[in-house]
Amino acid sequence: MDGKRNDKGLPIGTFERLKVAQNSFCEELIIAGFGGQGIILAGRLLAQTAMNAGKEVTFMPSYGAEVRGGTANSMIVISDEPIASPLVSRPDSLIAMNKASLNKFAPCIKTGGLLIMNSSLIDSKPNVDQSIDILAVPADDIAVELGSQKSANMVVLGAYLQRRGLFRADDAAKSLPDILAKRYHKTLNINAEALQHGAEFAKRSV
Repeated sequence: MDGKRNDKGLPIGTFERLKVAQNSFCEELIIAGFGGQGIILAGRLLAQTAMNAGKEVTFMPSYGAEVRGGTANSMIVISDEPIASPLVSRPDSLIAMNKASLNKFAPCIKTGGLLIMNSSLIDSKPNVDQSIDILAVPADDIAVELGSQKSANMVVLGAYLQRRGLFRADDAAKSLPDILAKRYHKTLNINAEALQHGAEFAKRSV
């Protein structure tokens, strides 16, 4: 170190590194619900979509004692820079598919964050900071109208993508073949449709 400083009195390179840090993008998200709601699949799809867009990504799924009917959540971190840890304790955004998940994770959302909640299964008002952007999506109802209740996970993911503005629903739809086994490719169209309907719902709810 030669002790040289820039015109702001900082060591040479410090200001430039600070600018990079301030301008770099990082989104920490938790998707939570119960087993059988496609929580892990939704997390995998978002992670794959981000990877296909050239982002740094971590994806950490968690299952309860019982896969179907038990608890499940996905922690996803998306960044322009290398990610230090896949753990998310204070998410920027939360997608809550049932009331238990809302109660567990909503108090952890960062100030100014985003909450997407499945109002088909959650009929109570969330107890969160007033700075949180809340979007209630009747995901199960929309999925049933589309003819596939299992696609509710895609509905909320599409709503999240539209509200957050990270990627488009179309980007996620294009990533579906990367995460679905070929025997499930017959569901590509309905999942893509559910993503789009979720995005359209969020667009109308501005």
